[in-house]
Amino acid sequence: MIFIVMLSAYGKITAQSTIDSTKVLHFRQDSIIKINSKENRLNYKRFIIPTAFISYGVASLAIKDLQQLNFSTRDEINEHKPDHIRLDNYTQFAPAVLVYGLNAAGIEGKHNFRDRSIIYGTSMLITSAITVPLKHVVKEERPDQSNKLSFPSGHTAIAFASAQFMFREYKDTSFLLGISGYSFAIFTGIYRTLNDKHWVGDVVAGAGFGILSTELAYWLYPKINHLLSGKNKNVSTMIMPYYQNKSFGIGLVKNF
Repeated sequence: MIFIVMLSAYGKITAQSTIDSTKVLHFRQDSIIKINSKENRLNYKRFIIPTAFISYGVASLAIKDLQQLNFSTRDEINEHKPDHIRLDNYTQFAPAVLVYGLNAAGIEGKHNFRDRSIIYGTSMLITSAITVPLKHVVKEERPDQSNKLSFPSGHTAIAFASAQFMFREYKDTSFLLGISGYSFAIFTGIYRTLNDKHWVGDVVAGAGFGILSTELAYWLYPKINHLLSGKNKNVSTMIMPYYQNKSFGIGLVKNF
């Protein structure tokens, strides 16, 4: 049974117990929850790049040649004495902000506001759950010797998690638009080293953890949505605007 509730701009409430299933196809595709979509299935190929980044970062903690690369890069940066700017505090979130801005401007991504908010929020939680404890376990000293919370780079992890989020949302709409978020992520990672806050290995590992976190968030989304929607697996919910008899409103469609 499909149950519809319409809330009009004039306060009208109407209900209809059945609806032709073909009409549902006219609604935005990204508003329909696809629990078994290929996009939501675990694809091990998507973990190759983040695993390689993380492996390099971990190796840089112990392998002398990679440690030497960390030191030589820091020495080269200090020799040129670049200005320390704090834009990296903001560019880490830029790709995610762009996703919401583009959707608001009418350039639709893969998911609607609710769904992408759940995905991005999950990604940020996973990123924090990985990077924060690791900093306290590894206790690597920062290049500027301000503390021992250098590995991995949290700013870079968030930046690449945000960039991967933008890529997943827009790669099918426009591939170039989808990858544009990585420019902000790379900028963030570079400036974490230029600002003398992280070693190269910290930044590379942070990028890996960020990409991994977003991929896990997309995989976990159907399960999280199931918990939020209720225990009945046959229940699905859609929220969409409607126009009828010169009145606007919001429609709630529940299929059970």
